[in-house]
Amino acid sequence: MTSLAVPEHPWLLPGALAGAVSPDAATRRPRRTTRDWAVDTLAFLLSLLWVLFVTADALSPDPAITTPLPHDWMTGVDALLGLACCGLLWLRRRWPLGLAVATVPLTLFSMASAIPLVILYFTVVVHRRTAVAVALTGVGLVTNMVFSWLRPDPNMPYWATAAWGVVISFAVLAWGMFVRARRQLIVSLRDRAERAEAEQQLRVAQARHLERTRIAREMHDVLAHRISLLSLHAGALEFRPDAPADEVARAAGVIRGSAHAALQDLREVIGVLRAEGDGEAPEPPQPTLADLPALIAESRTAGVRVNVSDTVAAPADVPAALGRAAYRIVQEGLTNARKHAAGAAVTVDLAGGPGDGLTVAIGNRWPVGAPTGGELPGAGTGLVGITERVTLAGGRLAYGRDDAGDFRLAAWLPWPA
Repeated sequence: MTSLAVPEHPWLLPGALAGAVSPDAATRRPRRTTRDWAVDTLAFLLSLLWVLFVTADALSPDPAITTPLPHDWMTGVDALLGLACCGLLWLRRRWPLGLAVATVPLTLFSMASAIPLVILYFTVVVHRRTAVAVALTGVGLVTNMVFSWLRPDPNMPYWATAAWGVVISFAVLAWGMFVRARRQLIVSLRDRAERAEAEQQLRVAQARHLERTRIAREMHDVLAHRISLLSLHAGALEFRPDAPADEVARAAGVIRGSAHAALQDLREVIGVLRAEGDGEAPEPPQPTLADLPALIAESRTAGVRVNVSDTVAAPADVPAALGRAAYRIVQEGLTNARKHAAGAAVTVDLAGGPGDGLTVAIGNRWPVGAPTGGELPGAGTGLVGITERVTLAGGRLAYGRDDAGDFRLAAWLPWPA
């Protein structure tokens, strides 16, 4: 299957989306794109600035955002924890949930780790299931209450500080879920486009298969006709070795011509079935109703007695598809008569006109006993193919023994007015 086009600027996509574009996305972990490196660097610098700011504020004589810790060494430990969390941000895309769970105890007291911990929490919301994100949010709400009590804001009461923590948690949760939903939408749209492309290619392959089947059916009819004529002439030579030299030469010429035509038809159908491109297949012969006299003349030359009754009105106006179907029906009827009722006279009746439809009937006497020289082999699919052809044309087909005991193949094909 031909893959969809690669985006013009894949480096602007997150690694999770850009990895879906690469051919080996299913076998390797997504790599950071240029966008990911830029976002991670920005997050690291922002967190580092926050650690420096909070540490400087805690060591100042008049802290602005939090109550100072009882001892200066505690402030130093808090700063080291914040710096460690800044370093963990470079690993957050690989183990988001593990890092978030491992750093949950820091949310109880560490002010310097607040920004990197919020970024870790946001990463979990984006890259993990909603149930996991909600559970982590619930844990964060509990630790927020403890943090507001251990590290109260000097300018706000306890409940106001706790409320702000709740608002920030839900804001990060909503933002992360929005980003996650947007990425899922992009992935689903891409999957839908890939399925649509695969279905389109499947439809093209099915159409090509149906076309080749149609061509093969046409060639089956042609080859069966050619080979039955060849067999009939060869049988005449076999059972009349004392025939005049000119008749033997004429029959041999007919055999040679029929064999050459059969080989040419076989070469065409093999070329069609082997062709891979849409325009490379040679077009097989497409006869019409005007070619019926030549078809009947071939059978008469082979010694078959053919009586024709043609009462078709306006034969020049017969549509090409309708004339081709009538030609194939007559061809199949004559071929079956030569195979299964050698020596029997064949009648071909054509009637109809625009608006009334076209009636084609081929009949022959039912053979008595086994044919001399044995019955010619056949694939047994000729009548099946004719039935399919007539059905697709919207007509009707009947074949078998009639009331007089003769074999009759009759078809009616619609002919629009």
